[in-house]
Amino acid sequence: MGDLLPLSPDELLTTTRAVRRRLDLTRPVPREVVEECLRIALQAPTGSNLQGWQWVVVDDPDKKRALADLYGPSFDAYARAGGGTAYEADDPRAKRGGRVAKSAVYLRQHLHEVPVLLVPCIEGRPPTDGGAMAQAGLWGSVLPAVWSFMLAARARGLGTAWTTLHLRSEHEAAQLLGIDDTRYTQTGLIPVAYTVGSDFKPAARLDWQDLVHWNTW
Repeated sequence: MGDLLPLSPDELLTTTRAVRRRLDLTRPVPREVVEECLRIALQAPTGSNLQGWQWVVVDDPDKKRALADLYGPSFDAYARAGGGTAYEADDPRAKRGGRVAKSAVYLRQHLHEVPVLLVPCIEGRPPTDGGAMAQAGLWGSVLPAVWSFMLAARARGLGTAWTTLHLRSEHEAAQLLGIDDTRYTQTGLIPVAYTVGSDFKPAARLDWQDLVHWNTW
């Protein structure tokens, strides 16, 4: 069993960050620790109790390099296009923008060195009709489990980050990993590594009072 950090539930929930730069690229992550986190993740709720998820864990160096080679050009195109939304100077998102950008570039450069890459999949393909209900049903049946994995990883001193840019080449990644992409949808690419230090703090966020609505908007 992986050693647990002394975190309360609230501390765990408020300090599980997207870790891109503070990943220990030299320390192996034992398979049994990853499997322990996955067993916890599989307790997450899923629509109609279908449990249609599948998890591809990649620690083979050649396959990690191949995934990074798919991720890299997509990241570069995203960065050239501006890499996200511009915010007002006093917005807390703007104040962290530079650090986030640097950490994202670092991960792009070192993704192939991360000890483990996790590709969560869900049975089904994104619906082209059915509206918001159909979309929410698909994503809502896997995203809670991925977040549970990330929380379990944090509790064991591991860092993760939810990335999606390799999905521009989803078919190529499916061929690499043997995924039937007519039946399953990849939902992300999660780097998994022990962190350099464990002293993560809650991040600056927008004022919750501007985001919460009771009974009407």
